[in-house]
Amino acid sequence: MNFDIPKELVAYLEDLDAFIEREIKPLENSDDNIRFFDHRREDARTDWERGGLPNEAWEALLDEARRRADRAGHYRYPLPAQYGGKDGTNLGMAIIREHLSAKGLGLHNDLQNEHSIVANNIGVLLMIAYGTDAQKKEFLDGMLEGTTGFAFGITEPNHGSDATHMETRAMRDGGGWRIDGEKTWNTGVHRAPYDMIMARTSGEPGDADGITAFLVPTKAPGFKVEEYLWTFNMPTDHARVSLRDVRVPDSAVFGGEGKGLGVVQHFFNENRIRQAAASLGAAQFCINESVKYALERKPFGKPLAANQGIQFPLVELSTQCEMLRALIHKTAWQMDTYGVFSVSDKVSMCNYWSNRLCCEAADRAMQVHGGLGYSRHKPFEHIYRHHRRYRITEGTEEIQMRRVAGYLFGFMKQRSPKGVSEDA
Repeated sequence: MNFDIPKELVAYLEDLDAFIEREIKPLENSDDNIRFFDHRREDARTDWERGGLPNEAWEALLDEARRRADRAGHYRYPLPAQYGGKDGTNLGMAIIREHLSAKGLGLHNDLQNEHSIVANNIGVLLMIAYGTDAQKKEFLDGMLEGTTGFAFGITEPNHGSDATHMETRAMRDGGGWRIDGEKTWNTGVHRAPYDMIMARTSGEPGDADGITAFLVPTKAPGFKVEEYLWTFNMPTDHARVSLRDVRVPDSAVFGGEGKGLGVVQHFFNENRIRQAAASLGAAQFCINESVKYALERKPFGKPLAANQGIQFPLVELSTQCEMLRALIHKTAWQMDTYGVFSVSDKVSMCNYWSNRLCCEAADRAMQVHGGLGYSRHKPFEHIYRHHRRYRITEGTEEIQMRRVAGYLFGFMKQRSPKGVSEDA
């Protein structure tokens, strides 16, 4: 077995670093853009006059960084070459996301808005995998250019992580569908012209089959943003929406009637391994900064690093990082080799443990740095608040553990990339 990072990926990381230094860092430091990353960041990013939505200047800066990354050939890395990508792999994305997160807070990779110079592009990947020819023709060019796209209307207020008990219903109505229901945590819906709404079209509550995905225009009559939910980490773009007698044509069905859960699970598995890698990188950043500070800080006449009370917690965190890194790389490679759903238990292991580890590392970094670590002049409190949400979103860590238990005790079976029988 060879555990070295492939040479082509090592070379690509060097290209990314050079691009960041050449184009992204100067942009981050121009026109007081640094206000979005220093101690003023939450206030600068948040438009308090618009109910806590992301500040338009903040989002414009992210857009410009993405345009530069796209021109340089980095933004579309995971996409097939025919769409301007590099045929990127899950392993490649995991290694890249860890590498970028380990650099700390910056314009190159700020996951509060799911922003990165190497994008997940989950919506595009799903459109390529599940869209009809007509949908691809309508959506793909605009999605690649950033002029259109869709949010994800999956979670419901009364059911949370249970994606199979949906009260949102879609009924056939002439040549189309009528949708009624409510969704919450629709991230990014303030800008998205469409929302991918999951609705039950057949079957009973708890059935995996019978859930259909619809691409619903956010300006459709009956579609309403009820509120934006303020969170631990501001700004907020997480909306609760209602659908009352919303009409869509049959062409709005995405991924096939009754097969919406498969679309969701594809999205979750690919995003969860990348999320795990990002949390690992952020944890490593916290550890590295703590080691550096402990060597420099000399209270009572000797470096903090000389104290075992400082050493041992960082040793334990470093050990966990090394073990987790090996599992993430193995799991991502297996996803590329055997299919997205072939190692769902390992994806869940990586995800819940990595997100938890990041919170522990950020907390330890605050403790090592003392009062300065608790302040917003260091990024640790921001890292903690951001990555703390990953222990809840896209399946709580309890749901992740439940999935692992399902495979461990034989209640669930791994499936091919085209099959789904798992909790979301």
